[in-house]
Amino acid sequence: MAFRGRLRLAAAALALTALGGVALPAEPEKAATDKSQADNPQIARPLGVVELFTSQGCSSCPPADEFFAELAGKDNIIALAYHVNYWDYLGWQDTLSTKENTERQYDYMRAFGSRSVYTPQAVINGRSHVNGASRKDVDGALARMDRTGEGMRVAIKVSRTSDRVMIDAGDAGNGPADAHVVIVYFDPPQMVKIGQGENSGRSLTYWNAVSDIQTAGMWHGKAQRYELPMTEIAKKGGCAVLLQSVGKDGMPGPILGAAFIRKPDRL
Repeated sequence: MAFRGRLRLAAAALALTALGGVALPAEPEKAATDKSQADNPQIARPLGVVELFTSQGCSSCPPADEFFAELAGKDNIIALAYHVNYWDYLGWQDTLSTKENTERQYDYMRAFGSRSVYTPQAVINGRSHVNGASRKDVDGALARMDRTGEGMRVAIKVSRTSDRVMIDAGDAGNGPADAHVVIVYFDPPQMVKIGQGENSGRSLTYWNAVSDIQTAGMWHGKAQRYELPMTEIAKKGGCAVLLQSVGKDGMPGPILGAAFIRKPDRL
């Protein structure tokens, strides 16, 4: 199913408001975390976004999951883990997998012109993929994209009041003109004891396991504000916002900006 068709528009649930002409600071501050006071604005232009496709039933995944835990602990990286379900036939049903996570990986496969999917796969900034267990490949891709202008080009500011979250997307200048504002919800870190399959008997801790993805609106290259009710955010373990371009075929494209809206940091 196509990316834009699968990510349901959350206008009713998210009470989104878009306002043009929102000015952002000329120089971004450090990446946002959830440790600041609720009324303090957070501005994020992180090093990059790492989307790990993994499975509790894959014997090659634990090293990638351990490395991913390190990435999830960094404030300058938006790290999201998508548990997939196609290894369930090996004897263990991944407790964190969803059909939507698997479909997102297949959408990336089509976008990259690949012939198959695999785990552990790390998609970097929506632009390329590497072995998710390879520290050298993941760190190298992040550094290379940051150096060549394929990193986070658009600043995202997140601020909060008692009843709402404001997301301010910056101006693209001469860059891309259109993108989706994607809200990615994820679970707090949790330990899972695996009872069957290739990892039987192991107890593994999983960070930032994606539980839901929603498209909250469109961004057209100019500074714009989006509002979400705080009650919706509070229901989830954590969430991030991705400013992601989408191809004419509906497949996911480069991620232009990203920030954490709420980031749990404990078991």
